[in-house]
Amino acid sequence: MHLIEVKDLTKTYIEGDTETRVLKSVSFNVKKGEFVAIMGPSGSGKSTLLHMLGFLDDPTSGEYIFDGRARSSFSDKEIAVVRNTKIGFIFQAFNLLPKTSVLENVKLPLLYSDVPKHLWDEKARSAIEAVGLSHRIEHGSSELSGGEKQRVAIARALVNNPEVIFADEPTGNLDSISGKAVMDIIQRLNEESGHTVLLITHETYTAEHAERIIRIMDGEIESDKKVEKRRKATDEFIK
Repeated sequence: MHLIEVKDLTKTYIEGDTETRVLKSVSFNVKKGEFVAIMGPSGSGKSTLLHMLGFLDDPTSGEYIFDGRARSSFSDKEIAVVRNTKIGFIFQAFNLLPKTSVLENVKLPLLYSDVPKHLWDEKARSAIEAVGLSHRIEHGSSELSGGEKQRVAIARALVNNPEVIFADEPTGNLDSISGKAVMDIIQRLNEESGHTVLLITHETYTAEHAERIIRIMDGEIESDKKVEKRRKATDEFIK
């Protein structure tokens, strides 16, 4: 079953008399449990596409169907619920609260969920354990390395057990070793836990952790191919 269906999606920004078409009739589907990388250079439209898929921005035209339902049929309240419970976001800049512990950062999405408060610590600790950071659980996020910060961001994305994880350049601020560790975690979430993953990246090495790569150039899909030699995830964490 398709979790995501995109049909002739376009995005145009208007500034004064100037129109800029960032996306041009983009169409593709993503099955539940699939790991898809969307590749393209800066300005190609890939992050704009991810923002629309994550209900963070509206398309100018076209149709977006999420989990069998047209995006246009969602109320603002329903969109807020979907973003909090069905979608997990991982951003390049981590977006952690700097003076707050790892545990409290991971618990943040639970503040707006229907999960009973007495279960928050348990769920957050489980997500932190899944990314190998139990030994840092009471540390402030400002005390962590870049790789550790991104693993906290992954745990935060996981805490509500979302249908899909959207990762926007998750290794962009990391060195190669930390970046590999982060991608291994994301890949294992797909392979072992069955999470659907959409990854935005400009790096071929990172994209090859996915099963399929969609390449975007100048707002249009250039190619959509399966990865012939998918990289293998390891069980090693960066301490």
